[in-house]
Amino acid sequence: MAFQRSHRLNLLRLVVLLLVALAGIKFLFRDSFTLELHKHVNKDSGFWGDTGDIVQDIIPQSQVLEVPAAKIIALKQKQQVPRDVSATEMRLVHLDLKGAAPRVSYLEQVFPLLSQLGANGVLMEYEDMFPFKGELETLRSPYAYSEEDIERIQQLAEQHKLEVVPLVQTFGHVEFILKHEKYQHLREVERFPNSFNPHVPDTLALLKSILSQVIEKHRRSTWIHIGADEVFHLGEGMDSKNWMSHNKGDVGTMYLKHIKEVLSFLTAQYWGLRVLMWDDMLRKISVGALRESGIAKHVSPVVWFYAPDFEAEQIVPFLTKYVESGFEAVWFASAFKGTTGPAQAWTPLSYHLKNHLSWLKVMQAVPRLAPLRLQGVVLTGWQRYDHYSVLCELLPVSIPSLAICLQTLVNGGFTEEAKRKVLDVLGLESVQLEQSTCKGRGAFPGVEIYHMVEQVNGHLKESILKALEEESAIKGWFSPYHRKHQFGNPRNMESFGSKVLKLHDDWESFVRDLRAQLDRIYFPDTVEEWMEENVNPYLDQLRDLVRDYRAIIRLNGRPKAT
Repeated sequence: MAFQRSHRLNLLRLVVLLLVALAGIKFLFRDSFTLELHKHVNKDSGFWGDTGDIVQDIIPQSQVLEVPAAKIIALKQKQQVPRDVSATEMRLVHLDLKGAAPRVSYLEQVFPLLSQLGANGVLMEYEDMFPFKGELETLRSPYAYSEEDIERIQQLAEQHKLEVVPLVQTFGHVEFILKHEKYQHLREVERFPNSFNPHVPDTLALLKSILSQVIEKHRRSTWIHIGADEVFHLGEGMDSKNWMSHNKGDVGTMYLKHIKEVLSFLTAQYWGLRVLMWDDMLRKISVGALRESGIAKHVSPVVWFYAPDFEAEQIVPFLTKYVESGFEAVWFASAFKGTTGPAQAWTPLSYHLKNHLSWLKVMQAVPRLAPLRLQGVVLTGWQRYDHYSVLCELLPVSIPSLAICLQTLVNGGFTEEAKRKVLDVLGLESVQLEQSTCKGRGAFPGVEIYHMVEQVNGHLKESILKALEEESAIKGWFSPYHRKHQFGNPRNMESFGSKVLKLHDDWESFVRDLRAQLDRIYFPDTVEEWMEENVNPYLDQLRDLVRDYRAIIRLNGRPKAT
């Protein structure tokens, strides 16, 4: 018995020793692997150069960077690890905040609606609504969101499973920056505030500051969009002309040089952050130049096209070019509002639906372009054509269009199921696509504004011009000449007076209610601008006529003023 007990004890000791030895070997190999990985990541190969094969096997291509190991560890601790969305087709709703930026209280109502309709992200184009601080405070709108607002927006998005993608323009469409005297020296062409001069060192320094402040407040974000579309007048500035002459380059290579500098900063400082850019400037650049630049490893182009009817064959050449240039993924950009005229007040439903139906045809062609893959779609909703233009359709006015477009993408067409979903979610009875109208009271955020803008768009101008231009008594006895000389017969004036006064009172009462509804969603500058552009040009004519009527009728038919 004693022998057997001793034998079992020896076996147990042997097993324990073997386990300890295996653990030690594993520990030693783990440290060796970690050191080898850090050594290759730290390799001095240059950002745009080739990277080690071992690193490529271990880390995804988009994350292979020339970053010291210590910095990688620090960034991992500081920045939340991005979610892997590569297998998910993203549907981002673009909120263009350079005009009519809504209060956060309205976004609290809109975000759950977006999620319900099939969106899984929002593209936030803040422009001057971002709470820039320090040297950049000049860029802030007087009504810019606060830092607490930015955090609240991201909390809302997270709550409703929406990815927040900030958009920062980095080349063109930077009027909100270059309009300021402080930054005028950074203009490509001195007269125009549209585009940066990429040759002035201060340009990149400024962009780094802007990007850093925005990214710092969006630590949850997996993506950032750097804009870079419509770089008007690039190559026309003297610095650009000199650069092209000395470097035997063209506008395309100059454009790519600046984009590379922006991407180099982002990928070096914000490890794992994915980058998007509009594609229109890339369309003009050769495959050779794109491949040589190496940007395909670090950014995905967003191919935009907003026409209602187009064929896949119009887009496929661009996609083929991007495959040949080394891009692995692309995004598409459609439009649910803001592309049918800079002063458009009412959203044409059929127009935007046709745009999305056309994009569905392009999506069917993508598998033929392997290894290129579609990563997501941005449903753009432009609020201004640029920083200086007037407002396009307000967001509440465009929600039926957004719902139709989102459900069309979700269902692969505007199917019966898509129609039912739109009507149920928005609380409508029916939608007339060609007439761009909806029947039913509706139950979506801002529906009151939707119905009131419909009245303004369809009846305000018509009713006032009819009263002023078609009423024979006004044309005969209360012409501009009569009003100028304060000359009129009360007998004739009373024949149209009650009708005009009632029309005036009705519209003034309506406009007070409209303004109150707008005030609930928008800041005062938006309310004032929208009223000035869409109401006052017509209502002021009626107001002036009523003012003159009341003044002249009190004169009791006196001689005309000299």
